[in-house]
Amino acid sequence: MSPTISHKDNSRQRRPGTFNHSLDMKSGPLLPGGWDDSHQELVGGEGDKEALRDTGTGDFSKAPRSCRAELSSILLLLFLYVLQGIPLGLAGSIPLILQSKNVSYTDQAFFSFVFWPFSLKLLWAPLVDAVYFRNFGRRKSWLVPTQYILGLFMIYLSTQVDRLLGNTDGRTPDVIALTVTFFLFEFLAATQDIAVDGWALTMLSRENVGYASTCNSVGQTAGYFLGNVLFLALESADFCNKYLRFQPQPRGIVTLSDFLFFWGTVFLITTTLVALLKKENKEVSVGKEETQGITDTYKLLFAIIKMPAVLTFCLLILTAKIGFSAADAVTGLKLVEEGVPKEHLALLAVPMVPLQIILPLIISKYTAGPQPLNIFYKAMPYRLLLGLEYALLVWWTPKVEHQGGFPMYYYIIVLLSYALHQVTLYSMYVSIMAFNAKLCKKLGGSCVTALDGYYVESIICVFIGFGWWFFLGPKLKKLQDEGPSSWKCKRSN
Repeated sequence: MSPTISHKDNSRQRRPGTFNHSLDMKSGPLLPGGWDDSHQELVGGEGDKEALRDTGTGDFSKAPRSCRAELSSILLLLFLYVLQGIPLGLAGSIPLILQSKNVSYTDQAFFSFVFWPFSLKLLWAPLVDAVYFRNFGRRKSWLVPTQYILGLFMIYLSTQVDRLLGNTDGRTPDVIALTVTFFLFEFLAATQDIAVDGWALTMLSRENVGYASTCNSVGQTAGYFLGNVLFLALESADFCNKYLRFQPQPRGIVTLSDFLFFWGTVFLITTTLVALLKKENKEVSVGKEETQGITDTYKLLFAIIKMPAVLTFCLLILTAKIGFSAADAVTGLKLVEEGVPKEHLALLAVPMVPLQIILPLIISKYTAGPQPLNIFYKAMPYRLLLGLEYALLVWWTPKVEHQGGFPMYYYIIVLLSYALHQVTLYSMYVSIMAFNAKLCKKLGGSCVTALDGYYVESIICVFIGFGWWFFLGPKLKKLQDEGPSSWKCKRSN
């Protein structure tokens, strides 16, 4: 319903161990039905992992470092993830702006390609990992130039975005140019994400590395909030005139151009400070961080993907969301089309923030066992049914009296629908993250509404989703019974 949905469900469902801090990833007894991972000659064993920062160089008598001792590093990680969320939030706000300009759904679907870099970053992640300047730092070699380019890109885009949106000459938005521009924008953000994720593992000591996932979750959510919810509110003349001004003005407090220029400047300043003041950890074993070269890295990547268990898991996850596509991607746009102000939809994300923080903590209690994917399987039919409820909500919207605005009870119903959707979404999201973490741990308007394409698509997607749940869902659950040999790839020397 809100752009937050697609962001949460697509962009961030990507790294194993996201919830490892809440799921207690420290060493200890295996869970019932756990795996025995004593074979270190396989990829994924201790000898092949990128070394986490230890408390010393082999001196186990040193006391563990406290969180307070590494507070500056934690705050830096948090801020880097906030910066990462800004491009995601801005990209998520563009569809709502386009919808208010009566752009077709074909163009909206074309613009959705801008979110692909975060899903495809696996393709160039080995390059980021293998090529770097040793004296400057493995992660800074990519982080610093990428953030400089992002900052300059945002400043340049601030001079062109009004023309691309058709604000200056009264033309229709140039969707193709917008898509290409924001695709490059998201590509840079995804590259920055690869570098930050890698640096997070070595910036913190082993006992504090769990805080990296907390910085990721909180920082990226905060950045998305700034780039999406806050921007849409301050960009709206109606919202600013109603809540923030004494004298009405024809424009909002900020424009997209202003916002891009401000954050571009922030990127440039903070990147300079990081380049000059923050040194990469020198205690990490160089031998463990070295790769075998770009070619060998990609060979290993494709060898892992071809493993039956990994390939099955990828195919199931790629197809599982077909049933939710209409509800997640189109509902918010349909509500804007029916007259709901886009800034009001964006502000619905504000009361969801506490829920989004609490839900993973609650759900993780049920996914911490040996069968975390069971929660995914159980939550899926409820999320599919909520897709039909979303379609009913869109059908009902033009029938609501809204002289001077929609009534409060309408927004309460929308908010409750959104909250229920978040429960099912997070149940599936945390379940997948818990399964990945388990693998890592074991390895180491009018009143007459026509039946338009949205309703047909919603029904078809739900039927496909239930078909997936009935026929392929059990196969997903069976992956939990695979032993460690199904997930480990032997090196071919």
